[in-house]
Amino acid sequence: MALLRSPNLNSWVSCNPTIRQNTVISMCCPPKKSKRIVGGLSENGRGSRKCCSCCPRRHFLRAAAGLLPTLPSFASEKDSKSVLNSIHPPRPDWYEEFYASAMDKTMRSYEAEIAGYKAEVFANLRGKAERILEIGVGTGPNLKYYADYPDALVYGIDPNRKMQKYAQAAAEAAGLPPSNFSFMPAVAEALPLKDASVDAVVGTLVLCSVKDVDQALQEVMRVLKPGGLYIFVEHVAAKDGTLLRFVQGMLDPLQQIVADGCHLTRHTATNIARAGFADLHVNQAVLSTTSLINPHVYGIAYK
Repeated sequence: MALLRSPNLNSWVSCNPTIRQNTVISMCCPPKKSKRIVGGLSENGRGSRKCCSCCPRRHFLRAAAGLLPTLPSFASEKDSKSVLNSIHPPRPDWYEEFYASAMDKTMRSYEAEIAGYKAEVFANLRGKAERILEIGVGTGPNLKYYADYPDALVYGIDPNRKMQKYAQAAAEAAGLPPSNFSFMPAVAEALPLKDASVDAVVGTLVLCSVKDVDQALQEVMRVLKPGGLYIFVEHVAAKDGTLLRFVQGMLDPLQQIVADGCHLTRHTATNIARAGFADLHVNQAVLSTTSLINPHVYGIAYK
């Protein structure tokens, strides 16, 4: 396990396009020694993210808080729809229905294998998140992980409008009351929520297909409340020089066509590391049910 601080972050990510297994990044002061880190995640799921009184970053942020400009917001419904239509122009109904149905039926073996990893990170939502936003909710395979949170309000966004009926069916099967789940057609680059409006953002297998990964992550940061958490599970490019990485490079253009924009060769963990989160806890996994879509990175980032 490696503990990395912000001064070394740029050089580290440039040498590690896919983050190594069991890596913990602390963007401020390192976790207190009394907190044990297990498998890249602390026992309470986040380690210590509070800055000590001598931390220069804390003093700098206090001084600069009133000087920094406000980032553009896509919170309005009108702007969100405009960006949706620009990034993800409406497809024929038959195509979106076919793709939604295929996702619902073909991802079951994958979800069965990834379930243990998801359960590990989703457990960190307990008692910490009343308002949850899921980007790329798709057919709703993650909604069952919220079933034990009766007070949680879950917002699911997806550019494919035909995903709605599958997601709502998944919410019902998970025991989420209809009033606790809302589906909104939108893209991650323009979230139709206000600044600092949610306790947690969840994204699984979504940053592989967004048009602008960095913009999507900035939107995640925007809608998260201070101290909020971002839970992610993403597939990334294989290690350079391997046969798998060569094959991924060859098939990447075809993958984008047949899989609705999915990229095989993105270094998503690096994008997350550079997005400005206060803490990042990330692990790597290789799955048997996804031959080309390996390895996976999964973990938690804190605003």
